[in-house]
Amino acid sequence: MIRPTLRAAFAFAALLPVALVALSLWPATWPFVVALAIFALGTIGLDALLTAPARALSVRLTAPVRVAVGDDAPLDFSIAGARRVANFTTVLEASGPFSPPAPLSVPVGPNGQAHVKFAPPAERRGVVNVAALWLKWTGPLGLAERVLRVAQPSSFDVVPDVRSIQSEAIRFHEREAQHGAKVEIQKGEGAEYDSLRDHAPGMDNRFIDWKHSARHAKLLSKEFRVERNHQIVLAFDTGHLMGEPIGKLTRLDHAIHAGLQLGWVALRTGDFVGEFAFDARPRAYVAPQRGVRSFKALQRGAAQLAYDAEETNFTLGLAELNARLKRRALVVLFTEFVDTTTAQLLLDGVKRMANRHAVIFVTFSDPLLDETAETEPKNFLDVARALVAEDFLRERALVLEKLQRMGVHCLETPARGLGVSLVNRYLAIKGRGLL
Repeated sequence: MIRPTLRAAFAFAALLPVALVALSLWPATWPFVVALAIFALGTIGLDALLTAPARALSVRLTAPVRVAVGDDAPLDFSIAGARRVANFTTVLEASGPFSPPAPLSVPVGPNGQAHVKFAPPAERRGVVNVAALWLKWTGPLGLAERVLRVAQPSSFDVVPDVRSIQSEAIRFHEREAQHGAKVEIQKGEGAEYDSLRDHAPGMDNRFIDWKHSARHAKLLSKEFRVERNHQIVLAFDTGHLMGEPIGKLTRLDHAIHAGLQLGWVALRTGDFVGEFAFDARPRAYVAPQRGVRSFKALQRGAAQLAYDAEETNFTLGLAELNARLKRRALVVLFTEFVDTTTAQLLLDGVKRMANRHAVIFVTFSDPLLDETAETEPKNFLDVARALVAEDFLRERALVLEKLQRMGVHCLETPARGLGVSLVNRYLAIKGRGLL
């Protein structure tokens, strides 16, 4: 499509008052006015003819297969055959969970080639669909421009960031044999009896075996091995509260990253790990599986969790999960609440869950509430905001206290350190034999 530029429109608009004044004062000059208008239109038409044709252009897109949420999505367009073009104005036509990039002005090299690089940030998980690249370039006089839509159908997935999961998890569990494969027995504070050993200063006196100590005339302590084959279920609340952003990512994405990190550690220790997601109704369920190879199934399931704008139905969601679990498990519930009123149904559902299973209740400390409550007020509005924030923090503490009285393990941490804190809590629960 060829059309006049703004420069041509302004030039033509500037000549129009001159022509009207000339016709009003000297009507006989109308042939000159008509000739001037024809000359202006002819110049624009000549510039349109001199504009580089679109048929010589070729565009190639280089797009990633997948991008981690929170990272930039590199989209590289290579343009060839633009020998009579000084520069392009480019616009990306795409849809998906990212901010649309601004139009770019790209110069063309002497060989008629240009490179367009877009790097929109992937803000949420999902699928990015690239439809086309719009190109606009002008003629040598700058009076006419050509607009071309080059279809470049492509798509890639925005998935949870798992690059740092294994490197972080390896700090908690690195017992690989350097040469070959060996049967691994992890000794520690588990609940499964392993052997007796001589009691040494600093060991827990509760583990002294008095019967065998009396028989051997020396103190002997029981040594335990870490149990395996436990069921770990990562339960994600995908309701509207979990869609609130904390930094660059939403609460749900922070929860997924921490959950996958815990899942990697649990799979490495020989436990079964599964996933469950719910909001207004149950959304997804991945049955607990064993082995590091099943981590890909957890990753695929987490990548497909959608953001929902509905209110979370804790009664239905937790009852469904409770019915699916046939044996005792560790349920890690990632959720969010506002106050004691909205958390009442949450408390009822978690109480029924805690009667059969061990539960870790995971929520995020709200940096905005903490900042508002701790900032020194400068006016009456700041005082009112601080009081409201303090009320919310007090109600959150009350809900967490009620959960702890039910025997629920509560974890409220900033989003940055959630993964490490969650793995530490899991290892502590497992070491104490609470599963």
